[in-house]
Amino acid sequence: MLRRGLGLAAIIIILDQLSKYWIVERVMRPEGVTDTPFFSPVRVEILPIFDLVMAWNRGVSFGIFNNGGDWNWLALSVLSVAISAGLVVWLKKAENALVALALGAIIGGALGNVIDRLRWGAVADFLDVHVAGYHWPAFNVADSAISVGAVLLILDSLFTRRNSDKN
Repeated sequence: MLRRGLGLAAIIIILDQLSKYWIVERVMRPEGVTDTPFFSPVRVEILPIFDLVMAWNRGVSFGIFNNGGDWNWLALSVLSVAISAGLVVWLKKAENALVALALGAIIGGALGNVIDRLRWGAVADFLDVHVAGYHWPAFNVADSAISVGAVLLILDSLFTRRNSDKN
């Protein structure tokens, strides 16, 4: 189970970083801007309810703690790595593939965002879903993996029968 979970984590990190490279360096960078990734956002409409945007999140989910101090990126990175280490311990004890894959998704997503914080001091968010003028906060592949992993853990806890005969 450990190899499955860590394998998925590695795949998510790679996909997350490739997508962010493509967005930050190719799609959203205005012509001639080379010195900083923090430029004015551009909106690229893909579907009537889905756009690509450039948003920098210095906080956590939904921009919580986005206005933290100069060391916010470091504190959140250390916290994410510590939580990921704890999840690896849980992954070693995983009893089924669903839990292993869920934990791998969360670990991969968390570490993908840590790479952003170490590289840029913020997380690159670029997926924008909106309906009737209401926008979901921009997110990325790593955020999606964390959310899907969390939902899978909840589903496993609700619907998987556990052996209660622990001796």
